[in-house]
Amino acid sequence: MKRALLLSGGMDSTCLAFWRRPDLAITIDYGHKAADGEVRAATAICQALGIEHRIIRCDLSMLGSGDLAGTAPNPNAPASEWWPYRNQMLVTIAAMECIKHGVSVLEIGSLRTDGFHVDGRKSFLDALNALLSMQEGGLCLDAPAAEYSAEELVRVSRIPMDILGWSHSCHVSDYACGHCRGCRKHYETMEAIEIAPY
Repeated sequence: MKRALLLSGGMDSTCLAFWRRPDLAITIDYGHKAADGEVRAATAICQALGIEHRIIRCDLSMLGSGDLAGTAPNPNAPASEWWPYRNQMLVTIAAMECIKHGVSVLEIGSLRTDGFHVDGRKSFLDALNALLSMQEGGLCLDAPAAEYSAEELVRVSRIPMDILGWSHSCHVSDYACGHCRGCRKHYETMEAIEIAPY
């Protein structure tokens, strides 16, 4: 069974890359502000771990909103970084690449604490898996860390800090801004595992 990982280069997907060692990692530049930083991080992580890496570029910046798009948040946004239908879009694009490589399972880095966003909840991921499973190709969606918080995932994965250090969590820039929700989550997780973020 061949497995792929949707690898943003952020802390959570980096931990999954080390822990799960997928056959293939897929990084998507969809026109968001931090795309170059994410691609740089994901590339370094895959090189360090010997994972085959595919980068897909499709500029959807005109469809985005909030921090990730560099615009004002949409009125429906539960948080400033909300991009409409983002996880659904990322999984769909990654699934298209998976079919080319004979992948059976696509893994995504959703955590227990991601339920703040509807598309991070188990019910949503189950529905998305059902949608994929009923189509040609027999692809399944899995969220192996769905029971964990970011801190718990770091500990369970046993990822070394020299690999985790490549991760890029910022929502607004190629380099950590230090202020967005992504950077704050990164720093808070590092502090929780007793690693100074600076």
